[in-house]
Amino acid sequence: MTRPSRSPFTLLDIPPVWLVIFIALGALQARYVPLIEGNPLTDFLGLIAIITGLFLIFVAAAQLFVHRTTVIPRQRPTTLVVHGIFGLTRNPIYLGDTLVLTGLILRWDAFLSLVLVPLFMTLIQR
Repeated sequence: MTRPSRSPFTLLDIPPVWLVIFIALGALQARYVPLIEGNPLTDFLGLIAIITGLFLIFVAAAQLFVHRTTVIPRQRPTTLVVHGIFGLTRNPIYLGDTLVLTGLILRWDAFLSLVLVPLFMTLIQR
């Protein structure tokens, strides 16, 4: 198993922390630079993206738990899971994180923050 780093920045190197940071940036844009509000289409699409993202995260985490391997990206897994949700996408948790971020941005009508989505994807993949 990989030894955890003693750096205080180690906590910043996990995707949930980055997700919270990017969600906060989207929320700030929605609050201080609002564009339009109350678009039923983006509200609906955003809700679908959030629900789908949370579903992917939950199912993937449950599957990793059943196989008794880690959900923490920097730790060495004990098992390579290739069935179930992992048979559809290699990284369903990252995909779920991305869908949650996109969904919240759509729900908040924070369209300027959509540029954060590819930045977030690039960051968590590295």
